[in-house]
Amino acid sequence: MQDDLQTLLEKDKIIDVINALFIGTDQRDWNWVRKCFAPQVHFDMTSLTGGEPVMMTPKQIADGWKKGLKPLKAIHHQSGNFIVRVTGDEATAFCYASALHYLPNKSGRNTRTFVGSYDFHLVKKHDRWQIDLFKFNLKYIDGNLNLEEA
Repeated sequence: MQDDLQTLLEKDKIIDVINALFIGTDQRDWNWVRKCFAPQVHFDMTSLTGGEPVMMTPKQIADGWKKGLKPLKAIHHQSGNFIVRVTGDEATAFCYASALHYLPNKSGRNTRTFVGSYDFHLVKKHDRWQIDLFKFNLKYIDGNLNLEEA
């Protein structure tokens, strides 16, 4: 019974880290975002950008998102359908998510929506879970694909 309870507590902590990543991004709290990641992250956005997965630091990830999201008036991530598996001090997590970008412009086409899922691997260090694998799996993009240019 104690092991089951501990596993549930760890799963809750892991979901909190993932939610903190999305909320921190939406609030543009780049320090908060950096804290969600391990010192080195296998970072895979290839379903959106092409190319190959890369190893990145939390600073590199946060700086890239800060620059890429800067023109937008608002960002909103919504996630759910979490599946979390814990094995000792390691875990995998999966969730569905959508991200909405908002930028008012003359065209009236003010939004862009990304829909997909995420795969995560996390490690527990000093009683804190950190993401060391981040993979976005794009299902589709809808709305103004050239939002920043409109």
